[in-house]
Amino acid sequence: MKTLSLGDAGSMKRMLPLLAIVLVLLGAWAGWSAVRQWRESGQTAQLAASRDGVANAASSALAKQLAVAQKAAQAPAVIAAAQANDVATASQALATAWPGSEHAEVMAADLQAMMAALPASGYGRAGVAQTALANGKPAVVIARDGGQPKLLIALPVAGGAAVAVAAQPAKALTDAVAKADAGGGYLVLKQADATLAQTGDKGLESEGEKSSAPIKGSDWTLLAYATQVEPGPLGFGRVMTAILALLLVGAGIALLWLRQRAAKPETVVEDEATAAATDSDEPTVGDLTAQNQAAAAEAAATKAEAAKTDGPALPDPGIFRAYDIRGIVGKTLSVDVARQIGQSIGTLMHENGLYDIVIGRDGRLSGPDLVSGLTEGLRRAGRNVISIGLAPTPLVYFGAYHLRTGCCVAVTGSHNPPDYNGFKIVVGGETLSGATITALYTRIAEGTLYEAEQLGRVEERDISDDYVNRIASDIRLERPLDVVVDAGNGVAGDLGPRVLEAIGANVFPLFCEIDGNFPNHHPDPSEPHNLEDLRHIVQTRKADLGVAFDGDGDRLGVITPEGHNIFPDRMLMLFAADVLERNPGAIIVYDVKCTGALAPYIMGRGGSPLMWKTGHSLIKSKMREEEAELAGEMSGHFFFMERWYGFDDGIYSAARLLEILARRSEDADAVFAEIPESISTPEIKVPVADPHAFVEKLVANGGFDGARVTTLDGVRADWSDGWGLVRASNTTPVLVLRFEANTQERLEEVQALFRSRLRAVDPALELTF
Repeated sequence: MKTLSLGDAGSMKRMLPLLAIVLVLLGAWAGWSAVRQWRESGQTAQLAASRDGVANAASSALAKQLAVAQKAAQAPAVIAAAQANDVATASQALATAWPGSEHAEVMAADLQAMMAALPASGYGRAGVAQTALANGKPAVVIARDGGQPKLLIALPVAGGAAVAVAAQPAKALTDAVAKADAGGGYLVLKQADATLAQTGDKGLESEGEKSSAPIKGSDWTLLAYATQVEPGPLGFGRVMTAILALLLVGAGIALLWLRQRAAKPETVVEDEATAAATDSDEPTVGDLTAQNQAAAAEAAATKAEAAKTDGPALPDPGIFRAYDIRGIVGKTLSVDVARQIGQSIGTLMHENGLYDIVIGRDGRLSGPDLVSGLTEGLRRAGRNVISIGLAPTPLVYFGAYHLRTGCCVAVTGSHNPPDYNGFKIVVGGETLSGATITALYTRIAEGTLYEAEQLGRVEERDISDDYVNRIASDIRLERPLDVVVDAGNGVAGDLGPRVLEAIGANVFPLFCEIDGNFPNHHPDPSEPHNLEDLRHIVQTRKADLGVAFDGDGDRLGVITPEGHNIFPDRMLMLFAADVLERNPGAIIVYDVKCTGALAPYIMGRGGSPLMWKTGHSLIKSKMREEEAELAGEMSGHFFFMERWYGFDDGIYSAARLLEILARRSEDADAVFAEIPESISTPEIKVPVADPHAFVEKLVANGGFDGARVTTLDGVRADWSDGWGLVRASNTTPVLVLRFEANTQERLEEVQALFRSRLRAVDPALELTF
């Protein structure tokens, strides 16, 4: 048996203090952990108490306001006037009976007067009135009314024959949250996805421990996010951690006491070594002059050459369309036509004191020649051209902002066949459309083109990295997503995948080789058959999403993991919910072809929906006029003013969609399952010789009894359970139709009615629906 030597015993005695110190330090750490858990638990309890207190106070305040509202709506004078369909008298009686109300009014249950007066009558009022009538009970919402956030209350009157609506200040409700003590946590009042009021540390929203309390009498929820209580050593809770701390400190103190007792009987003399260890290129004026002389000589030579000819033939006025210039290469488009258009654009710029313009082109084979002619015309007008080469249309638009020119031209045929091409034009920040497009032709026809004494300059730039970095600096996916990108051999085939990879997606490219012949399928994601290859690859690879771009990259199509084609109007709902969360009351613009579920969805989230004419340039103009945060078209154009520049951009829209999906744990099918969906048709196109004249006759004939008819852009007839649309295309000689209803039977009824009205205009019209 091995005996312990004097040296071993001495070593153990010397180690006791060190071990004791370690135990005491471990105990102190455990004690600090226990204190932290107690403190964080206290903060959580304080936040919960604050949450419940605010929720109860808000519920009580709302209950009192609803009681006053119900009493007013049940006043005999109000009911009698409403039953007599005298809404003016009923409104006066309601205002008298409802103290503190603002703009109290009673409307007939069909809401025709309110809908006809939109947007002046207020989208928030329309939305809350529809909700009250549909549910047969009071409804409340916080939305903009008269330009300010208000509490809007609506109640059915006279058994649902009418509805009463009034506004009250929302400040008392929102202040109850904003001024609450969050105790180191985060409190936020939500109306669907929209934030109404908040206080505390917003960073806890993504990582804190979540709890909630409803606001009774409303669809609002008060959410509380507390700092998560981290477990102590060995996963212990606060009590066991405190006990562990006491045991460790006690053990350390005990060891020190034993060491002290053991040191008294004998003194071990350490050897000397142990003791010692224990103690111990700008251009010149001449260059510029030469450049100016050379440019002047070139201009003079160009003028002389032009003087030798009888002048070019005028362009076909039919290529100057509603939203852009578009024609068939070799028939209505040529290099000479492009030169005249360029000089006309340059003349408009000259009239507005603008000098620099960005030019880019899509992948069509005719692009380089048309760019050459366009550049020559702009230079003749003395404008300086910045050529960015092969570029999706959104990159050209981005260039006008990034390079601060305010002017650009995208040479593109968009989603049209390979022999088409055209020009999308921005001058002074305004996308040309309608009269400003036809004015370009007028300048050419009347010979009023500006001819500068000196040709403008030409500069080549590559701004694609700037575009990618601008998006990636703002959007980062919270989790990686596998995405199939189908560019249809269009010009977005290079830039689209680069952007999505830069924000954190794993990209599988499909038909991303740029080829102006479009050998695989037509680059138009609005046509479902063009998405069949994408659907197959998404399902085969079990990807998280499939996205498709059109020929110039300004439109977006989407396929889910289960192979569903998500129509753009439903995508717009998802985008709207996201934007309204940060911008309550924001205006969302949509075109006449979008679903009837869109407006109620936006209004239900406190937003202001605004229907407008179809056409990317018309939508952008309306956005600027209304200061809207978001817009979308059924064709797949999406326009983000929030965090972006307000132009239509399929690539950026795809990045925003992935950002939303990456924040969710569910897959894309589950996310879109939350978005309302009716039975609807895609766009139906019916060829006619003169679509605009046809629509004028259709409007004049009428015959859509019981419907709310909108003639903003064609004829749209809305019933409570479905709607139909006929409009004239501004790009091709066709009628564009779309139908939607709550049931298949009702859809067929709406289509049958429209068939009869269409054939009343032209009995020989060939219809495919």
